[in-house]
Amino acid sequence: MKHLVIVTHPNIEESNVNKSWINELQQHDDKVTIHQLYKEYPDLNIDVAKEQELLLNHDSIVIQFPLHWFNTPFLLKKWMDEVLTYGWAFGPGGDKLKGKKFRLSVSTGGTEETYNSFVSLEDLLKSVTVSFQFCGSEVLPSHVFYGANDNPKLEDIKVNSKQYADLILN
Repeated sequence: MKHLVIVTHPNIEESNVNKSWINELQQHDDKVTIHQLYKEYPDLNIDVAKEQELLLNHDSIVIQFPLHWFNTPFLLKKWMDEVLTYGWAFGPGGDKLKGKKFRLSVSTGGTEETYNSFVSLEDLLKSVTVSFQFCGSEVLPSHVFYGANDNPKLEDIKVNSKQYADLILN
């Protein structure tokens, strides 16, 4: 199975968690394509045909990002609006994502308790998961790292990164 990991982190160099996830996945580059949207499109001008071709060429799609203000980063929403088009991803003839495996991988600044006492992470991510379900993808459970802003231990990040890679590859 060919896995596409779409990383949408606006400040990846400053991220301990998302950068660690990428480093772990790079050890499996024969099975995983890592595609960083902010590095690919610093001008925010998305090449729709290129993005659709990437999606077509992979069986499994993982979208990796930090939660920003209880939502996805801007470029991910823009990517979804421009790439998941009528007649391609949904609607008449729009079956290109049908049957593909889809998963989110999300880091949060807040702790799990913070989210559970306020609003569930699942509820916050519903617009993205429902969009891919609507396109016919099989939505798999999300991978989450809570508390990235709380100075997590390097060992905890490494363990989580290994779990992330194992989840995608197995």
